[in-house]
Amino acid sequence: MEGYLIATWKMAFEGVKKGQDLIRQGGTIHKAIMEAVKTVEDDPSYHSVGYGGLPNLEGEVELDAAYMDGDTLGFGAIMGVKNLKNPIEVAYDLCHYKRNCVLAAAGAEAYARKGGYPFSPMLTEEAEERYKAQEKNVDTEKLEAYGGHDTVCIIGRLGDTSACGVSTSGLFMKLPGRVGDSPIIGSGCYADSEVGAAAATGVGEDIMKGCLSFAIVEKIRAGIPVQQACEQALGEHIARLERSGHKPGSMSVIAMDRDHHVGAATNKKAFPFVVGTMDGETVLFAAVNEGGNMSVICPDEAWIQAYQGD
Repeated sequence: MEGYLIATWKMAFEGVKKGQDLIRQGGTIHKAIMEAVKTVEDDPSYHSVGYGGLPNLEGEVELDAAYMDGDTLGFGAIMGVKNLKNPIEVAYDLCHYKRNCVLAAAGAEAYARKGGYPFSPMLTEEAEERYKAQEKNVDTEKLEAYGGHDTVCIIGRLGDTSACGVSTSGLFMKLPGRVGDSPIIGSGCYADSEVGAAAATGVGEDIMKGCLSFAIVEKIRAGIPVQQACEQALGEHIARLERSGHKPGSMSVIAMDRDHHVGAATNKKAFPFVVGTMDGETVLFAAVNEGGNMSVICPDEAWIQAYQGD
């Protein structure tokens, strides 16, 4: 498969479609990625990103986002911010700085306000009701990523430029201030235009233990085909975690090399992802894991209807 864009989860379909439209209109890959991420951030029906995201243990929505420009290796990220409408915009802004490019909590919010970025209440009535119905004595050591969707990750390649943007509200019922892999360079995403880019979604604490996105990019740099690089990096990381006595939570990855070839892998039974193809189409695929044997399918309507998630 070859594409201009690749994104995590079925929920990214409309965003990738809009990104493809921008590319056809002559837009940059950065504009396409930003539009794709913002489309998911703005949709309250998705509970792991932006508006509608599920709250932390104290009932507040805390957001993380990151952006990496593969030309400059510029990386920008924010973490633990509240009521920022589109966190990805601020992460993209920060990726242009050599210093002070990763900001947290109140400092990130102050920077965003000074820059004129819009703020809005991010806790929807539905998310608040789910919070109220949740047992408050939750074991925070056993939190798991969302079953049908999680971090939105968008990778793009246009001309000689690779880039990646990610956005998330993190684990439902997380401790206040908890930060996952998304805003951590090399874990949530990594882009190098000389090689390609990779991104990860799932339980951030487990993803971070192997700098999983960077590990995939380095395998591609070594000449390993992108699909194989995704499978090898994830498999080796899972094996290492298991040798340490740790049972990993859910983890899924996507990648695109410098020749627009894409790949994906997961330790879940199925992981849908979206590709904006070189022909201008937007196509849903799925990485299917059957006992450790990975395959990539183009699911039919029956599979899509049976899939319990976004």
